[in-house]
Amino acid sequence: MKRLYEVEVYFHKDFIKVDGDKIQVWLTSKPKDGKANFELIKKIARHFNLSSSNVRILSGLKSRRKVVEVLDEEFCS
Repeated sequence: MKRLYEVEVYFHKDFIKVDGDKIQVWLTSKPKDGKANFELIKKIARHFNLSSSNVRILSGLKSRRKVVEVLDEEFCS
């Protein structure tokens, strides 16, 4: 199953909160050279117990507000 989430990114903590189709993520990486986006993908994948290749940022690469696609393992097979 493919799901889209609206994601808000915050910095200086390490936390994730999922509420329906919205995710709030607190990251420790600096938003430089894609490090924060990489941490975001890893954190969302870990939360849903998926491979990071199943998580993709669709929009907002340089913004705190992003749209992220999450694919369940079953959908990828």
